[in-house]
Formats: sequence, C-alpha cells, structure tokens
Amino acid sequence: MDIISLQNPKVKYIVKLREDKRARQRDGLFLVEGHDELTLALDSGLRPQTLLTAPELASRSIDIPNAELTTVSRAVFEKMSYRDNPDGWLGIFPIPKISLDDLKLSESPLVIVAESVEKPGNLGAILRTADAAKVDAVLVCDPRVDLWNPNVIRASRGAVFAVPTVEVESPNALAWLRLRKMRVLAATPSAETLYTDVDLREPIAIAVGTEDEGLTDFWMQNADLKVKIPMLGKVNSLNVSIATALITYESVRQRNSRQFLPTRD
Repeated sequence: MDIISLQNPKVKYIVKLREDKRARQRDGLFLVEGHDELTLALDSGLRPQTLLTAPELASRSIDIPNAELTTVSRAVFEKMSYRDNPDGWLGIFPIPKISLDDLKLSESPLVIVAESVEKPGNLGAILRTADAAKVDAVLVCDPRVDLWNPNVIRASRGAVFAVPTVEVESPNALAWLRLRKMRVLAATPSAETLYTDVDLREPIAIAVGTEDEGLTDFWMQNADLKVKIPMLGKVNSLNVSIATALITYESVRQRNSRQFLPTRD
C-alpha cells in the first residue's frame, strides 16, 4: 500500500483539485473518478498523469501501460472521492486543449450552445443528451461552472469525453457558427412558435441559457429562430437540461423522417 495517511500531501492536493477551480486552471489538471468514466476518458485518447486505486474497493481492473499506479487505503480513497459509493478508481489528467478549429462537423451539423450554465448537474445532463443524440459539438459559452469540475464529469457519466466540447466566449462562438452558415435557435418562454413547428433538419445550433434568466440579449438578438416549449401547468420554466433534450431530440426525429411535418397549421 503506497498511501495510508490521510495527511499525505498528495491526498491533500487531490482534494484541492476536486474543490478548487483555480487550482485546476493553474495546474492544468482535473480528476476523473470511476471505472466507467476512466474507460471513456482512455478511449477518447486521454492519458492520466497518475492513476490511484483502493484495492479494497476496486472490483474491476484497468490496464494502462506505463501509467503511474498508486495504491491507497479505503479511508484515503474515501477522503479523495467525490462519489457516494466509490468504486476504487481515480485518475489525475491534464486538461485537454480543444479549440473551435479542432471541431469536425457533419454535412448537416447539430450543435448545442450552453450559455452561462451554473449547475454541474445541468451541464453534465446536457452532455449526456448530446452524446445520446450524436450531436456534433457542445459549445459551453461564458460558463459559471468549469467543464472540468468533477461534478460535471460525474453528472455526464463520462459523456464529456465522448462529445467534442469547447469552452468559448459567446462572440467567438457566434462568429464560428456564422462562418459555417449555421442558424441559431434560441429557446425562450417568450417565443410564439413551438419548437415542433420549425424545421430542425438544417445546420443549426440550439442555444439554451440559465433557468432563472434564460439566454442573454446577445444570443436573443442574434438568434435566427426563437421557439418555446409548451407549458400547460402553473410553472413557467423547465430544467435547462430537459429543455435541451426535448429540442435536440425533435431535431433527431425530424432528421430521421423523410420530411418535416409540423404539428399544427
């Protein structure tokens, strides 16, 4: 057993990486916990700086040639962990350097623009939708939570490694979309058109904002289409990840159909 002390400097450093965005940004490192999430990270081509395991908790193995493997006690691992039921695997990875120029789009691309999402669970859920729907890319604009927050990775179930994702300022994102002749669709309760009544088969970017404030004026003023999701109850907003999923899958439905059939005249 390499580490059994809770006061070990390496343990304290990992806890700091888990909790402190500034430390992650300063050192260019982030944490990935969990066998499945680590496997997705590895399959995407990422390689850990350090891999840690608690043999008492780990029921499955991971074989990474030439990786530094550190064994720790159960108590140490539970101190480092950010999961309720840790499975004994955790890696320290360099933060990937991905830019807009690295993104490769399909013939009729579908992109999600997530502006100022502040909750790790919402951003993680959006990434899971993007992976399930085979979205070309996710642009995380002006984020309030960083993409490499451990709770984003946990909520995404590792989808952050499967979906091309870039953190970018809104003006740069819009310029990139315009250059590629993609229309911007803004989801807003104030729109008059239902999301099922627009053609989503064309190259399009679905822009969503925060639950409390929605999209900023920047995206609203630059939107080519504005749509709403019908709200039949007393609450006037949906969780942003659910709203994203509904519109994204409407686009998938239309693209898998022979023709666009609006739901009403």
